[in-house]
Amino acid sequence: MKSDHISTSDIRSAFSAAMSAMYREEVPAYGTLMELVGRVNDETLAAQPTLKERLQAIDYLDRISEERHGAIRLGTAAELAMMARVFAVMGMYPVGYYDLSTAGVPVHSTAFRPIGDAELKRNPFRVFTSLLRLDLIADEELGEASAQILSKRQIFTTGAIELTEKAERDGGLGKEDAQRFVNEVLETFRWHDEANVDAAMYHRLHDAHRLIADVVSFKGPHINHLTPRTLDIDQVQSLMPEYGIAPKAVVEGPPTRACPILLRQTSFKALEEPVSFCNADGAWETGSHTARFGEIEQRGVALTPKGRALYDTLLDNSRKIVRPAADGSNARDYEAALAQSFAEFPDDWSTIRAEGLGYFTYSLTAKGKAAATIRGNIETLIDQGLVQFDPIVYEDFLPVSAAGIFQSNLGDGAQQEFVASPNQKRFETDLGMKVLNEFDHYAGIEQASIDACLQALSKQDAAE
Repeated sequence: MKSDHISTSDIRSAFSAAMSAMYREEVPAYGTLMELVGRVNDETLAAQPTLKERLQAIDYLDRISEERHGAIRLGTAAELAMMARVFAVMGMYPVGYYDLSTAGVPVHSTAFRPIGDAELKRNPFRVFTSLLRLDLIADEELGEASAQILSKRQIFTTGAIELTEKAERDGGLGKEDAQRFVNEVLETFRWHDEANVDAAMYHRLHDAHRLIADVVSFKGPHINHLTPRTLDIDQVQSLMPEYGIAPKAVVEGPPTRACPILLRQTSFKALEEPVSFCNADGAWETGSHTARFGEIEQRGVALTPKGRALYDTLLDNSRKIVRPAADGSNARDYEAALAQSFAEFPDDWSTIRAEGLGYFTYSLTAKGKAAATIRGNIETLIDQGLVQFDPIVYEDFLPVSAAGIFQSNLGDGAQQEFVASPNQKRFETDLGMKVLNEFDHYAGIEQASIDACLQALSKQDAAE
């Protein structure tokens, strides 16, 4: 990077802030949601000083209030490939492959985000990015018509494309170009209330699946939600009505736990917004479209493959007892089934670590920093009180939870069946690169922290 280039983290931070400001203006309820989340986080930290102390110690406290994830739905392989190049300018890379067809949503997805502990601490902005699966539409004629409509749109401004190419060519962007880049890319995520299709086509797409209508019908993909992170999602869920916000019936993900795992999410219902359709005679017809909503998340420890396999089994077991209804009519029964199933998952950090279910970072205690002439492996050092461990935050997503959020906000009657059809190879071809493996990422962070502890103690030993 040249000396006058802005870091990718600074560009990412600027874009995240600009996105948040734009979404707050477009969806005022998002601003209300931010107030609620800020209140709950402040109250949680005040009530749990030990939690606050640990978050400060591992340099995670400041990132909580800044943390966001967004979601966007794309229509073509070309859009996905260009989006990958745009996100790379911000230091965001595709992590994980998610097949949502298994839950009745005709998309497959990845999450663009920073990688590496230092980059995540600077700004952990993520965008869950989905690509429409036209091959899953049973009506072949409608699928072909959708492809034709999508082929005629350009979702990136000329400026965004030129600045992305300049960043690739020069290895980064200067201050003025970086600000222009943020402003130009923001246009891709902006709401457009004039549809690309007439009302008749919109309703055909809508009848096939509401998400298909959302992707195909507009000249830009528009961000459909922006998500702050809370430290107590159950409290947020209970307080939403007090703030004039109607929450979805159940929190997606694992049940309430003393030691949070993976990801829990809730949301408020999508807004019904006025849109206009240009009909064959050139006249504009007023209608409405439902797509954008507010979401909140609580993040827990990243699980190892063993831990994730246990999680998937327990979630599947709970849904065999009670499958959550889209209208929330059996919410309490589902929550009880979830708690019953997950009683098998250990709920203290020591056991989760000892059984190899989660990933942790390791650091020297005050005693460890003062010690000298230390020998032993990491377990011995922990037993001696020289090394401590903290859970690594799960930075990714859960396909069943994502589909649950999508379905909740597409309407209670939107559940439609698609043949489960994971196709990571096709997705990566369209993307123009391979997605990163999340387990490798977390294992690397964990091992680096172990190595750092052992190296620090060996230096103390050498100094002695």
